[in-house]
Amino acid sequence: MSNKKVNIPVALAFVGLMFFSLGFALGINSFLIPVLKGGLEISSSTSYLLIAATFVPFLIFGYPASILISRIGYKGTMAVSYALFAFAFGGYILSAHANSLVLFLVASSVSGTANTVLQAAVNPYITILGPIESAARRTSIMGICNKLAWPVAPLFLAFVINKAVSETQLPDLDKPFWIIIVVFVLLGIISLLAPLPEVKAVGEDETESQDCPYAASKTSIWQFPHLLLGCLALFVYVGVETISLSTLVDYANDCGFDNANNYAWIPSIGMVVGYVCGIVFIPKYLKQSTALVICSWVAIVGSVLVPCVPANIGIWCIGLLALGCSLMWPAVWPLAMTDLGRFTKAGGGLLTTAMAGGAVVPYLFGLMKDSMGMQNAYWICLPCFLIILLFGTRWYKIRKRV
Repeated sequence: MSNKKVNIPVALAFVGLMFFSLGFALGINSFLIPVLKGGLEISSSTSYLLIAATFVPFLIFGYPASILISRIGYKGTMAVSYALFAFAFGGYILSAHANSLVLFLVASSVSGTANTVLQAAVNPYITILGPIESAARRTSIMGICNKLAWPVAPLFLAFVINKAVSETQLPDLDKPFWIIIVVFVLLGIISLLAPLPEVKAVGEDETESQDCPYAASKTSIWQFPHLLLGCLALFVYVGVETISLSTLVDYANDCGFDNANNYAWIPSIGMVVGYVCGIVFIPKYLKQSTALVICSWVAIVGSVLVPCVPANIGIWCIGLLALGCSLMWPAVWPLAMTDLGRFTKAGGGLLTTAMAGGAVVPYLFGLMKDSMGMQNAYWICLPCFLIILLFGTRWYKIRKRV
């Protein structure tokens, strides 16, 4: 990191608030999926299009978001994202009144665009805010903020509406979303006023390219194979993480469990346990790559258990999936962004596009649920975690052999 006089604790506090808002915005889908399924009388695969609509913008706007960062800086980009979020949540209100799935998908796409822009800013920012060797530790702290927000969203919606998810009607969405709009507008103002410096990675300035010899001879972002393979790993990771975090309420509701909203905490607990381990053990006791391998095996075991055990036990095994996912994001980002030099912002944008996996994998999960049942649909996670294991054992090392 080529930065001086950065108050890292203060920066972490403000960026942590932004990570919380990202998790909250994505966690809204956990509540909306069963509500739309019942209110619009649609299939599971169709209801999971809501998640697909949220993540498709990552593919479209991920790289352009990095250009926006270059033009107006990290803070300006953060403020733009919150304006988009407010507009999207207003779209949810209109969609509910129109009783229209198409409008819900449009609003979800705008929310996904906002998420893309904010993710493109905060993830590279937290990676280069300090030494690259401890980036997974900082990202783990941010992960706790992010994942605790996922279950807060459905619980907040249920609390304000004062109804169980199975009893919620589309017109009930008005009040909570107006509250959310106000909060996100305030967050946009906070992001502009926050004492966040414009940080740069080592070698990111053209005049400092000699500080990063691996990147000095490169002319394109496509010449970094470890980054491209990192994008593949991140693509499947975001898909399976979204499944582990967003399907619990639907799982519990589908199985007829009482108080389905309460099960939303299971994966978040698994994620937080993993993040705490990352904070404690990385980099002093564990390298980022070692943590990624361990988590991959934990998730692989969970992928096999969920469809193979009784439903009342399987729902708790999803927490094992989440535990495995916990340190994947904190490890993949720094491993993929190492030695990018002046291509750091572009690399962050490219990795952000890989988050489109959250559109593809959950939709395939919905199709499998319709044809094979809820538990068997979790088999889709197994090949995804095997790909991540390959990145953690072999693929990230490619740059060392080039």
